[in-house]
Amino acid sequence: MKVCTNHILVINPGSTSTKIAVFQGSRSLFQQNIIHSEKELAAFDKISEQYEYRKSAILKALRVNDIDLSCIEAVMGRGGLIKPVPSGVIEVDDKLLYDLRYSLFGEHASNLGGLIADDIAKSLPAARAFIANPVVVDEFDDIARIAGHPLFERKSIYHALNQKAIAHDYARTHTKRYEELNLIVAHMGGGITVGAHRKGRVIDVNQGLDGGGPFSPERSGTLPIGQLITVCFSGDYSETEIRKMVTGKGGVVAYFNTNDVRQLKSMADGGNGKAKLIFEAMAYQVAKEIGAMFTVLKGEVDAILLTGGIAYCQQFTDFIGDRVSKLAPVHVFPGEDEMKALAKIGARVLLGEIKPIKYR
Repeated sequence: MKVCTNHILVINPGSTSTKIAVFQGSRSLFQQNIIHSEKELAAFDKISEQYEYRKSAILKALRVNDIDLSCIEAVMGRGGLIKPVPSGVIEVDDKLLYDLRYSLFGEHASNLGGLIADDIAKSLPAARAFIANPVVVDEFDDIARIAGHPLFERKSIYHALNQKAIAHDYARTHTKRYEELNLIVAHMGGGITVGAHRKGRVIDVNQGLDGGGPFSPERSGTLPIGQLITVCFSGDYSETEIRKMVTGKGGVVAYFNTNDVRQLKSMADGGNGKAKLIFEAMAYQVAKEIGAMFTVLKGEVDAILLTGGIAYCQQFTDFIGDRVSKLAPVHVFPGEDEMKALAKIGARVLLGEIKPIKYR
């Protein structure tokens, strides 16, 4: 009789790809990034309609690579846009499935993670489906919610999975508990979010999805609001076009029609003065947001952690460090291993170290 324990399937749908992996605990057994062409995705009007197409692609990839799913005990889906939730792991249930399926709180490819995870788990002999630390993790102090007008409220939407994982990793390597530390974590990828972590809670963070904070490779960040209002009522752009300016077609893409920071740096190094200015301005805005979170934590900061894909660029992190290193020690954690982070959480659930919370 075959014995297999602590096997976890991880599913992470992105805008144009779906990452899948199988882990035993935190040890990777198989990983693949399934690319979805623009032509294939163009057949769907809504992201939610991609469900069967993506699920079939996942099952095909697992079958082609001879992955034995009978060993899987947990299926971890990337969390999507749902109700604000505390940090932790959530077992997929009917209420969560409903909110993900009908995109009640916003449409995003990550919504498919929990849906597909549940479907696959139900087809296996002893698997359960979970999501963990979705982008809507909300641990704000009430004072951080105030936007300046009663029709508006600041919301907590950020790279919770990677920020929390990096913060825990830093604490572990310094023989501390995450809950003992005050940290500022800057996740720098297609979007950029900078969080103030106080004793295990992210009490403030810029809303990186649709406005707020530094501009990034694909997002405009905080725009001059008077000028934005003028553009909105100019009659030159539709609502959809303006939303694309903010998310997807903003930031570096708007200036240079690329979201690749390596290409931007190459242009800057080659003597393109505008590229150099935009490259440095993005780092400048990240540093400025770190300074804002320093005040949120009342100047009591154990470390500043820089992570995400852009953190591979030493010149970029050096620009930030030059401005913020006097505030607290700066540590760089390049990349974002969301798959491993999800697997680690799943393993802890299977070992009984973490108790899943209910989606309410």
